[in-house]
Amino acid sequence: MESSPSNAKAVKAGGNLSFFEKYLTVWVFLCILGGIGLGKLFPDLAKTLDNMSLYNVSIPIAICLFFMMYPIMVKIDFTQVKKAAQTPKPVLLTLVVNWLIKPFTMVVFAQVFLGGLFKPLLTATELINGQETTLANSYIAGAILLGIAPCTAMVLMWGYLSYSNQGHTLIMVAVNSLAMLFLYAPLGKWLLSASNLTIPWQTIVFSVLIYVGIPLFAGVYSRQWIMKNKGRKWFDENFLHYLSPISIAALLITLVLLFAFKGELIVNNPLHILLIAVPLFIQTNFIFLISYVIAWKLDLTYEDAAPAALIGASNHFEVAIATAVMLFGLNSGAALATVVGVLIEVPVMLMLVEFCKKTAFWFKREPEKATLFDPRCVNYQQ
Repeated sequence: MESSPSNAKAVKAGGNLSFFEKYLTVWVFLCILGGIGLGKLFPDLAKTLDNMSLYNVSIPIAICLFFMMYPIMVKIDFTQVKKAAQTPKPVLLTLVVNWLIKPFTMVVFAQVFLGGLFKPLLTATELINGQETTLANSYIAGAILLGIAPCTAMVLMWGYLSYSNQGHTLIMVAVNSLAMLFLYAPLGKWLLSASNLTIPWQTIVFSVLIYVGIPLFAGVYSRQWIMKNKGRKWFDENFLHYLSPISIAALLITLVLLFAFKGELIVNNPLHILLIAVPLFIQTNFIFLISYVIAWKLDLTYEDAAPAALIGASNHFEVAIATAVMLFGLNSGAALATVVGVLIEVPVMLMLVEFCKKTAFWFKREPEKATLFDPRCVNYQQ
């Protein structure tokens, strides 16, 4: 494999990031704790905000995600998108992993741990649609709903933080969003073995529109307008300077709201949270590893390999939560399992982003980005 140039300018991994971005893991944990505390202190406020939804898509979360996605979208040079369309291997990789591998490995891990090793601890039962089922089975159902919902929004954040090719990442998001519209229902119905499975089509369409479509349109239009009326220099030096912190702030506010809405489920089930987290954690890392190794074998550049692996590892937890609530109820074990997906996803994905940056030298580099950072260096210097 060809590595990045030996004379590459060595900068600290994340050296170009803001103060909030450098210590994002710390802020994430603080926001999770803050959200749970907010939900406990002001439960009525949390319920009121949580009830502000359209097709089970939370309006407050949608607003936050717009401000998280827009700064990323507006930075995309759409000449990259045209180039990415000519090299389909990364997109094909994500399709194979997301729809032919990931759902089935999730079933295996969920059955081994929740339906096997941890089953003696999960013997309690609950009523689901008038039928009694064990918590173990409910948790497995929630894990499956996570496993068949590939990430179509926050992966743009992970791509941004890992210095990936945002043009290719955007195409991966678009293709997997389209695939989810057609494959989520039949695959979910088959894996859950439920004859009466009802998939919230409106939730999937609306969430893709809100989380990806509107920020994309706003980003394309405003970028073109600014370039035409203000010029590239003003865009780079002024506009982006004030815009960059908005994306991270929106991510953190999103986490506060998510855990204010669902924090009570977590507080009331500490042991079960840990038990559910085990297969989800293993699944996330396993899928990332498979995707990353295949990308290496396919001789992809780092800028394409990183988002291809990250999109497979992460989940569209908004759709998974909405589906679990519609199918099994807000207080069901399945809904709790999808909420645990939120709990572990952001910290784990940040860990994988750092792993990507430190192993970038395993891959070829895009010439214009090869000097951005060199994670092979032990003593980073700006």
